[in-house]
Amino acid sequence: MSIEYRRGRSVVCSLHVHLVFVTKYRRGVLSDRAHEVLRDVFLGVCAEFGARLKEANGEDDHVHLLIEYPPTVQLSKLVNSLKGVSSRLLRQHDFPEVAQRLWGGHLWSPSYFAASCGGAPLEIVKQYIEQQRR
Repeated sequence: MSIEYRRGRSVVCSLHVHLVFVTKYRRGVLSDRAHEVLRDVFLGVCAEFGARLKEANGEDDHVHLLIEYPPTVQLSKLVNSLKGVSSRLLRQHDFPEVAQRLWGGHLWSPSYFAASCGGAPLEIVKQYIEQQRR
């Protein structure tokens, strides 16, 4: 498997993040149709940030995203935009299950999960660094 590197003027990188957003009160309001709309929204937001949505999936009460992003992107701003835009646009579409089970204009819990991923496992990187000349 070859790693796809992003190349910029003064940087070569491969940054990936695994994000998980949970619905407010862990309510199961995300239908298959809602996941389709969310995927389109996430694709658009990522494009605005110069990021790439590699994968999006989930269940009725949460979504998982795998995103490749440039080093100039502040992850917390990307997350806030992903959550804010998706919440607003999902509420604008006709999703009565969301309106009935969630109130106050909130779709997502204020918290989220983020884990860096891709590249070599940490133990391999640690061994590589340990083997360098001092």
